Amino acid sequence: MITNTHPPLPDRFAVLADIHGNSGALRAVLDDVATCAPGAILVLGDHFSGPMDAAGVAEMLLPLPAHALRGNHDRYLLETPLDQMWPSDRIARQALDAAAMQWLADLPEGLDFGDVWACHATPLDDNPYWSHMVDSAGNLLPRDLAQIADWASGITAALILCAHTHLPALLRLPTGQILLNPGSVGCPAYDDTAPVPHRVATRTPAASWALVERRGAGWQIAHRHVFYDTSDMAARARFHGRDAWASAIETGDLP
Repeated sequence: MITNTHPPLPDRFAVLADIHGNSGALRAVLDDVATCAPGAILVLGDHFSGPMDAAGVAEMLLPLPAHALRGNHDRYLLETPLDQMWPSDRIARQALDAAAMQWLADLPEGLDFGDVWACHATPLDDNPYWSHMVDSAGNLLPRDLAQIADWASGITAALILCAHTHLPALLRLPTGQILLNPGSVGCPAYDDTAPVPHRVATRTPAASWALVERRGAGWQIAHRHVFYDTSDMAARARFHGRDAWASAIETGDLP
């Protein structure tokens, strides 16, 4: 994993992830972030892939003074031939200009701030879920804490950040480390085929992010949920024939 090392973060920072081309959700979240006055913003990948407004997300995200990393769908946009992409990746790729693609290409897979460490999915692979697992019947279940901690072997940071499941999560590992998933800004429900067909749904259309503050030797963490007008983003998804995406954006669930 290519990990960029940085000086320690300020005592208050925002964590965003899984925007998935939803510019309406990103705009609402950035407005909410501004009310909290964080000293830094981290964006944990899967920025553009979605059938809504990848170009609009790029317009907001590229100039943002934020620390960003690469997610699995960002990698798909960079590595997969256009005619072999999943439809929502292809729609996003066709909307992005050369500057956005270069921005993606320059992103690391991990970020190391000393006492804070971040990746998109897991330190080992950008496809598995870290906090959860999918059983053979397609049920999403909490992953054993010992295995979660084992996958963090070698990471000394007290706070570990991940994304990818789109589910807000906050876990204390047997090591004493905290694992935080801020949830998804722009895609509150989805289905997938790997490792077996399954669905993930928050059952709320709210855009999610997390505010983190150092408090002495510990952390104060708040998951924030921002409701916004979903009509434009849902209409864009339907225009591209992606009705399941429209339902996810409007309801936080799938049909």
